[in-house]
Amino acid sequence: MIFVETELKDAYIIELEQKQDHRGFFARTFCAQEFEAHGLKPTVAQCNLSFNYKKGTLRGMHYQTLPAAETKLVRCTQGAIYDVIIDMRPESPTYLQYIGVELTAENHRALYVPEMFAHGYQTLTDSAEVAYQVGEFYTAGYERGLRYDDPFFNIQWPLEVTDISEKDKNWPLMKMMSVGGNV
Repeated sequence: MIFVETELKDAYIIELEQKQDHRGFFARTFCAQEFEAHGLKPTVAQCNLSFNYKKGTLRGMHYQTLPAAETKLVRCTQGAIYDVIIDMRPESPTYLQYIGVELTAENHRALYVPEMFAHGYQTLTDSAEVAYQVGEFYTAGYERGLRYDDPFFNIQWPLEVTDISEKDKNWPLMKMMSVGGNV
């Protein structure tokens, strides 16, 4: 695996190191020792799969707070997505900054999402499938979210949003969350 640092502290793009021959290729997609060597948390508590019918579908922006904060390793296994993460760690030098990365079945990239990062994505193709390795169990009482269209972040989604859940459409704006003092 090839670990590529992003502009956000502790977030990485994981490229495959392919061993190719006449049959195709073989590549390791996860190794706890390699993750630990890069200072990443290698715990996997759950594996999730998301399938999306329509191009333009948006899921996110989700995260869990401590003590149930999740790491995620996100990979697009069919089609293509634009994956976005926002650093929600107040002590981080990249607090409230975001990046977007294109993950596709063809580029085989994965995005490592550290704890306390909001995560969401938009499908760039019909029939997009996304696999997640998650480092903590889903815990409803610790779930939080941010609006995908919050002017505070001004995320530049590549397409018009064609489908989104009511829950994701109605997360509070950052301005409202900051007033309450609880991000």
